[in-house]
Amino acid sequence: MGNRVNITSEFWARYRNLVRTEMIPFQWNVLNDIAGIKIEKERLNDEGIPNEKSHAIENFKIAAGRTKGTHYGWTFQDSDVYKWLEAVAYSLREKMDPELEKKSLEVIDLIADAQEEDGYLDTFYSILGIDYRYQSLAGSHELYCMGHFIEAAVAYYDATGNEKVLNVAKKAADNIYDNFGPEEGKIHGFDGHEEIEIGLLRLYHVTKEARYLDLAKYFLMERGKNPNFFREQAAKYEGPNALGGIEKMPDTYFQNHKPILEQETAEGHAVRVVYMCTALADLAATTGDKEIFEACKRLWEDITKRRMYVTGGIGSTVNGESFTLDYDLPNDTMYCETCAAIGLIFFAKQMLRIEPKAEYALVMERALYNCALAGMALDGKHFFYVNPLEVNPLKSLRDPGKSHVKPVRPSWLGCACCPPNLARMITSLDDYVYTIFQDTVLINQYIDSDAKLALTDGKVEIVQRTNFPWDEQVAFEIKNNSKSQAKIGIRLPGWSAEVEISINGAPVELVSEKGYHYITVDAGASVEAKLTFSMPILRNYCNPLVSEDIGKVAISRGPFVYCLEGVDNGTELNCLRLPDDSELNYEYDSSLLSGMGVISGKGYRLQASESKDSLYTNSKPVEKEAKLKFIPYFAWANRGENEMEVWVRE
Repeated sequence: MGNRVNITSEFWARYRNLVRTEMIPFQWNVLNDIAGIKIEKERLNDEGIPNEKSHAIENFKIAAGRTKGTHYGWTFQDSDVYKWLEAVAYSLREKMDPELEKKSLEVIDLIADAQEEDGYLDTFYSILGIDYRYQSLAGSHELYCMGHFIEAAVAYYDATGNEKVLNVAKKAADNIYDNFGPEEGKIHGFDGHEEIEIGLLRLYHVTKEARYLDLAKYFLMERGKNPNFFREQAAKYEGPNALGGIEKMPDTYFQNHKPILEQETAEGHAVRVVYMCTALADLAATTGDKEIFEACKRLWEDITKRRMYVTGGIGSTVNGESFTLDYDLPNDTMYCETCAAIGLIFFAKQMLRIEPKAEYALVMERALYNCALAGMALDGKHFFYVNPLEVNPLKSLRDPGKSHVKPVRPSWLGCACCPPNLARMITSLDDYVYTIFQDTVLINQYIDSDAKLALTDGKVEIVQRTNFPWDEQVAFEIKNNSKSQAKIGIRLPGWSAEVEISINGAPVELVSEKGYHYITVDAGASVEAKLTFSMPILRNYCNPLVSEDIGKVAISRGPFVYCLEGVDNGTELNCLRLPDDSELNYEYDSSLLSGMGVISGKGYRLQASESKDSLYTNSKPVEKEAKLKFIPYFAWANRGENEMEVWVRE
């Protein structure tokens, strides 16, 4: 069944084992309302957030006629179950677990029972009013949920060969095809939240049935043609409340302000944007459409060059969980949703299918090792929805504009899209290590692993041996079992100025082609390659147009961005300063948080020269020497509630 990558990395094995043994069972208990936890609202004082329970599995049981009751939770609640199932699929692909497989098969049976005879699949409308389906697409998330199910079904089929789940997905997709499209009598519209496009393209890749490709393209190209579509539907809608009022959001919120091919900046809800871009890039890679690719590049450039945080996070405001404008990157009111970082990783993966450019893999790495990974605590049972770059717990508690910024990870959230999304990301990590581009193998991520990769006329085997992200070298054993010469592209780390490559023990001249060094391996031959790189401690500076970070510095080493945390550096982190001539030292501490690289250096703490009761004074503050200790950003908030800061005064 295609390419297979077995990850043996000590760093990632811990997380993947954590997802399999802790996160997936914990999420199962949450979805079944037997976890015995408090579900927190992602924003305080928002009465519209359902947080009494999950009820996700119970919604399916009611829709299937197995129990009596009514729907509870968000209109997109079904997707929590689907993402759980997708994570299970990848976990089973890595390691078969009979008990977990049994549970997943029971869920597949339940989903099949909840599906309508004509293929429609959505518990909200099956329970509350099937006659109102597809009539409130601004907020109903019907297509969004079915897109997530199709993704899960394809993943499960790929991992296990299960035909039933794939047939349920095809039946759902066919119902959508029967109801949407340019033909007379069909709905000329699309979902408020992009996702179905990703699912349909994945279904096309596994079935090769053109109607799924055509429908995905239709949804993408139709968006923006009629900005009033959601409002027109809402004016006629008389059904159950499917996020009623959301249609009043700006057209940019839905990326519906103009046709996609005319959009030049990333606008609106950040997750929706990168999900749209993921499907758009997949479509460009699949069809070779250059105009679509140019649209992808424009949006990629805007996101990564002008609207992305140093941690790989995206989304500058809680209002609409949205992008705002170029260079607007506040640190303590931003959103940086875990799902948005994951969506950016999805986007990067598809861009690598179109263009072998290491920049995509570098952004993927930055988002993966920082913003995405920060979304989960080291115990696998606590999660961030929002990933801030600066936190003061008292401000989060008392400032309504910062109530979405949590100083510690809750067990679960009223809007629980992020935890299962992160679970499926970590369990599917083997799909992000390599890209096959026109029969060339691109090595994108340095991860200890064994891989068998399919080319046109055979397979290539690649073994990576490294202790990355802490180590400074990667050894590759490459065996070409195909009938033709194989071309291998090794990504050169963008954060290192000292890089060397040797082939079979002999150094070679480094030639960078868009960030990759290429080697060729003859048919039937084997090659040993070694990539060695320095991993310096870097000081990162913002563009001066980012007003919040002028005069500040962010520290990084290798793939990790580092931060100051109160438990190491005391309170009032905003009073700390790192001089530009301070020597920074790196040390790996095996006793800290299961093993962490730590950076330390001399700094200063600013103190009032007079009484703290003086709000304003004519006397300059004084500085006292302080030792600063930085830890990787992803590991913060695992030692209790305290302050945190990424950007430090220099």
